[in-house]
Amino acid sequence: MTEDKILKELYRLRDPEYRDFQSKLIPTVDSELFIGVRTPDLKKLAVCLHGTSEEKNFLNRLPHKYFDENQLHAFLIAQSTDFDECIEKTNAFLLFIDNWATCDQLSPKSFRSNCTVLFNYIRAWLSSGHIYTVRFGIKMLMSHFLDDEFDVRYPQMIAEIKSNEYYVNMMIAWYFATALAKQYDAVIPFIRDRRLDVWVHNKTIQKAVESFRIKPECKTYLKSLRYRK
Repeated sequence: MTEDKILKELYRLRDPEYRDFQSKLIPTVDSELFIGVRTPDLKKLAVCLHGTSEEKNFLNRLPHKYFDENQLHAFLIAQSTDFDECIEKTNAFLLFIDNWATCDQLSPKSFRSNCTVLFNYIRAWLSSGHIYTVRFGIKMLMSHFLDDEFDVRYPQMIAEIKSNEYYVNMMIAWYFATALAKQYDAVIPFIRDRRLDVWVHNKTIQKAVESFRIKPECKTYLKSLRYRK
């Protein structure tokens, strides 16, 4: 399957109604750049391409034009089982990510078993200055370092990120809400002592209160910590 054939296959799989719905959720991408392929179909295509010369050629052709091509790219990277190869592909792709959806879909399997080495890359991503690279770094810290690998220095790193970017701040709030669900005692001081920017602080509380994983009494306390207008 050549590059042109991959694009033809994406058009064959498109759903116009889904395209229109999806484009409204992702305002940073021009609506004309959505083909409208649903995620399960993109994942199936990624499986079919995995390990082929067509996959290699596709991954080497950056930037892509269409949102759906970037989604496919993310799913292809995620399948890589070699950590070093996966990191190389990820770093090559990150600067071309221009929306929250592709950023959040990029979830490489090989990262799970290489947390010690991964952490060094996360630090670099957090300090990159590129909106979606920073968001990706926060997401990786949330995905891989809130359970057995947790250390209080990790939320401290996130709390030190100061940004005017909505998609960075939303991920910070998501991180702290998830951290409250998993490591409440260690993370609640960041909220109690108001170490986050006002918007992030209140958004964190909102998302935490909506979580089924946080106890009712903890939610009541969190509500009392909101900044009031």
